[in-house]
Amino acid sequence: MATAGRVRAYVGLGANIGDAAGALAAAVHALAALPGVRLRGVSRLYVTAPVGVLDQPDFHNAAVSLDVPAGPDPATGAIDLLVALKGLERGFGRQVRQRWGPREVDLDILIFGRHAIATTRPPQGRSDDPAKASLPLVVPHRDAPHRLFVLSPLADLAPRLVPPFWGETVASVAKRQRAIEGRDAVRPIATWDGERWIALQEPPLG
Repeated sequence: MATAGRVRAYVGLGANIGDAAGALAAAVHALAALPGVRLRGVSRLYVTAPVGVLDQPDFHNAAVSLDVPAGPDPATGAIDLLVALKGLERGFGRQVRQRWGPREVDLDILIFGRHAIATTRPPQGRSDDPAKASLPLVVPHRDAPHRLFVLSPLADLAPRLVPPFWGETVASVAKRQRAIEGRDAVRPIATWDGERWIALQEPPLG
């Protein structure tokens, strides 16, 4: 979707160090304050078990929808957003650690309009993780269809969206991945009220 030189982008958020929920709330506000960016939606906040490196705290995950400058072409627009996200990560104190390890704040472009993009990252858009520094920017995010902690927040925002190459809706992919990982793999714990997270009430026992 594009409007007046803008593209609807979806960004995944994650954190598991210190006040993870607070960090993600601050990240939502920081994303909304980026030049030329309009915040359009915020998913529920989820708690998810770590992937890859299991000996670490559970993650908090969410997603946002943003209208961002389209740029002169999709790859340039996506790179500009990527550079802004990396700047925010560093501003939140993200440290170099092993892949899949703990994160102060992690921000990933999941979808950039209806565009399929694979392009070289500029130096300021590269990961600080040496194992990932040379990887290209690929959008839609290549791991998204296989990660419930990405799919659940994304389905909150755009359940009927069919991203490039997926061939089916976000809701359909999320349902299938939930059957694989189990319903308890990703638990919603809060909703966004425009300023902060509001805890969901626990369902009654029995």
